[in-house]
Amino acid sequence: MAGTLPQHGSPNSGYSANNTAAVPAITQTDSRDKWSKKMDFLLSVIGFAVDLGNVWRFPYICYQNGGGAFLIPYILMAIFGGVPLFYMELALGQFHRTGAISIWKHICPIFKGIGYAICVIALYVSFYYNTIIAWALFYFYSSFSSILPWTNCNNVWNTPDCTNYFGMDNVTWTNSSRSPAEEFYTRNVLEIHKSSGLRDVGGVRWQLMLCLFLIFTIVYFSLWKGVRTSGKVVWVTATLPYIVLFILLIRGATLPGAWRGVVFYLKPQWDKLLETSVWVDAAAQIFFSLGPGFGVLLALSSYNPFTNNCYRDAIVTSLVNCLTSFVSGFVIFTVLGYMAEMRKVEVEDVAKDKGPSLLFITYPEAIANMMGSTFFAIIFFVMMITLGLDSTFGGLEAIITAVLDEYPDYFSHRRELFVLCLVIVCFLGSLSTLTNGGAYVVKLLEEFGVGCSIIAVGFLEAIAVSWFYGIKRFSNDVQAMLGQAPGLFWRVCWVAISPAFLAYIIVSSLLKAPPLMLFDYKYPDWSITIGYIIGFSSFMWIPIYMVYKLVWTPGSLKQRLAVCLRPERTIPDIHAISVNMAAVSQKDMNTSVCL
Repeated sequence: MAGTLPQHGSPNSGYSANNTAAVPAITQTDSRDKWSKKMDFLLSVIGFAVDLGNVWRFPYICYQNGGGAFLIPYILMAIFGGVPLFYMELALGQFHRTGAISIWKHICPIFKGIGYAICVIALYVSFYYNTIIAWALFYFYSSFSSILPWTNCNNVWNTPDCTNYFGMDNVTWTNSSRSPAEEFYTRNVLEIHKSSGLRDVGGVRWQLMLCLFLIFTIVYFSLWKGVRTSGKVVWVTATLPYIVLFILLIRGATLPGAWRGVVFYLKPQWDKLLETSVWVDAAAQIFFSLGPGFGVLLALSSYNPFTNNCYRDAIVTSLVNCLTSFVSGFVIFTVLGYMAEMRKVEVEDVAKDKGPSLLFITYPEAIANMMGSTFFAIIFFVMMITLGLDSTFGGLEAIITAVLDEYPDYFSHRRELFVLCLVIVCFLGSLSTLTNGGAYVVKLLEEFGVGCSIIAVGFLEAIAVSWFYGIKRFSNDVQAMLGQAPGLFWRVCWVAISPAFLAYIIVSSLLKAPPLMLFDYKYPDWSITIGYIIGFSSFMWIPIYMVYKLVWTPGSLKQRLAVCLRPERTIPDIHAISVNMAAVSQKDMNTSVCL
């Protein structure tokens, strides 16, 4: 479709007012897919950024690190670290209009290994993340019952330790007591009692394999035709969770004891602000919540029109993400306060569970004892499934876009086949997480498959763009799209503050690595070694490609470095086919690009 885009994005606060220098006026008539509507893009970005972690990780980290006082480091880390990196990646993808691998020939060719590392990390995420969605689907199916199966202790999977305290008097809760919801999760869904640990994970659970197959079937038919199909699917998967969150928030607020949970969630502990770990947790939470560095924002924004206002998109989607995390805390802690009231214990005794356990044990347990439990269970697990699917769409689209843009001769007309092969690889890679001990594998991949690797990738990406590509050149790119250059605040963040923000997380994580545990199982030393190997297996492609590029580039070492650090093209290949450039005689030799 031919189209002329002579107008730039509207000016925004946060940009410098100095716009005296002429900027390129660019028109595009390429065959690359484009979003049908602006909202398709926004919902896709929001859907990727708002995931299961917003529902469980933020509330847990918030109350663990000082309640309301935690919001101060969280907001500061978002303003100076998370949002600038988010904005940078959206702008990069929109300007260069290509995926996470091939974009580096336009920025700094020697860092091309970052693109390959991103794809490997995205694969690792797909190996475990979709299994968590499969657990939610199992719960969803089990919820179609007048009496939810995790309500009582009269099932074949229950043990003598099962203790049901709801609706009963004089029930003694001890350290060995297990709730019906906990035994349903561990002994019926996971069957983790049949595994002794990572040395003996047991067989594959066929029920979970069927659930995972259904999940990947949905994923395939949502991605196989590109953003024109996935952009329609997210209208359901990205909006439905907000409807459900609102319903659950209203229900939670009407429960007895809800106020106890809210007070526990937000009561500020100002002394916590003096602890380094609180600031590390705030930085890590905002980074993993917004998701820069995963290549997803590069991929999704690459299908935008050239003059789309990516600055406004970054601000809006970041705000939506952070507010969702904050509101989710009320949804979770009103229910935890209710459970504490029913157990006649303190909220902190109920809120010990974190991670998936909060979603699969604590919250379902509370739902099971509400009026209309079946309805609330169904909508809760629908919300979990849709939250997970959105993030899966984004993660796999990052791989698809990166590979198709890097190898267009092989895959440009075979997208459906490539997506099918990718989904099959992800399904096969997930089989180990579907075993009786699959939860142990999920935890290992979550900690080491992503963890420090993706933060290190984000750090190198920020350095490569700001220092090697050059902040002035990048600012000119943004000015070409929006009509105004980024203000001083953004440039300082990109050059210094945001890289320091990521370096701070990396160093702190390496210096203070807590022992890895799941339930009562402590991971052996050999499994930690395997975890580090998994983490290095993605990051290693960065130095490997650097060596490869230097060795195969002709000339002296100085000449090789000059070639490897210089962008191969100032305008992406995809523009070169349909864009003619005519030099205009001006002082700074600005280029006018027209159709």
